[in-house]
Amino acid sequence: MKHHPLQEIRTRANVNLEYPHALPATRRDRLERWAELLERCGHQALSTLHETEFQPAQERAIMRADDSPLSVAFADPVLRAAGLNDDSYGEIRRFFGLSHNQLHKLVCYCHFGATINASVAAHSVRALIAADDRPSILARLRDMFRR
Repeated sequence: MKHHPLQEIRTRANVNLEYPHALPATRRDRLERWAELLERCGHQALSTLHETEFQPAQERAIMRADDSPLSVAFADPVLRAAGLNDDSYGEIRRFFGLSHNQLHKLVCYCHFGATINASVAAHSVRALIAADDRPSILARLRDMFRR
């Protein structure tokens, strides 16, 4: 085995010193990573999925589209290393721990038309993160009655 200085290796390969130590372990970490990836796409138009709410569950699970918010996530080697297996609707739901309703609002044609701006998709993913930070309605009611 021949040893090379890191600078020389960087000229031949894309070296990420954080990998694999920075694998997103929690749902929040994964969603943060996805939002960052979408933000890097700027104002790129990304494809939506057509009528996800009307598809039978088995067909909906395998739905996908090239150049979609789902494919942006799957193109990332860090998310793939963390366990993202493909860019299908069902796999994205599983990996990010999303409900059908949450993912539908994020990528369905009925909300955005044929395309969604990548920055709008990033904002929608960040809204999911913010929703996780808010206490549930039951917790808020409990706190109201404790006062």
